[in-house]
Amino acid sequence: MSDQQNTYSGAMMMESKPPHPLHQIAETPTHKLLLKQWLKEEELILNRICLKEIQIDTIRKEITQLYCFFFLFHSTALVLLFSSSASHSVSSCHRSWIPSLCSLLSSLGIIWAIRYKTDVEGHLEKLLEREREDSKLLGKCVEELKKKGAEFDLLKEVDALRRAKSLGVEAKAAAATVRKWSARDFVTLFFFTASCLVLALVRVILCK
Repeated sequence: MSDQQNTYSGAMMMESKPPHPLHQIAETPTHKLLLKQWLKEEELILNRICLKEIQIDTIRKEITQLYCFFFLFHSTALVLLFSSSASHSVSSCHRSWIPSLCSLLSSLGIIWAIRYKTDVEGHLEKLLEREREDSKLLGKCVEELKKKGAEFDLLKEVDALRRAKSLGVEAKAAAATVRKWSARDFVTLFFFTASCLVLALVRVILCK
C-alpha cells in the first residue's frame, strides 16, 4: 500500500512540475517561430559585424599607406631639390614657386584623401557599434525567451530592452556633442602644419 502511495505521489509530483522553458517553446508555435527568426537574425548580424570589421581594417591600412606616401613623397622631393639647387642657386630661387605650387597641390590632395578615408572609417565604426548594440539587444531577447518559455511577453520584454538601448544611445550622443575636437581634426591639422613646413623648407633650399 505504501509503495502504491509513493508511486502515486511521485506521479503527481511529475505532473505538477512545469515543463522546461525550451519544451514550452517547442510546443508553442508562435514562440518557436519567434526563436527561429531571432536566431537567424542574430547570425545575419554577426555576418554584418565581421564584414564591417574587415572593411575598417582595409580602410586603416589605406590610411597608413597615405601617411607613408606623404612623408616619402616630400622627403624625396626635398632631397632632389637640395641636390639640384647646388649648381643653380640664383635661377632656382626665381623659379621656386613651381616646386612650391607642386608641393602645395600634392599636400592638399593627400590631406583630402586622408580626411576622406578617416571620415569613411568613422562612419563604418558608427555602423559597427550600432550592429553590436543590435546584436546585444537580440541576444538578451533570445536569452529571456529561452529562460521564460511560454511566459515570455514579447511586447513587454522587447520594449523594456529597447528603452534601455535608447537611453544608452542618448547618453553617448550627449557625450559626443560635448567633445568638439576629434582625433581626425588633429590629424588634419598635423598634416597641414607639416605641409606648411615643407613649403618653408622648399623656399630655404632654393633661396639659401
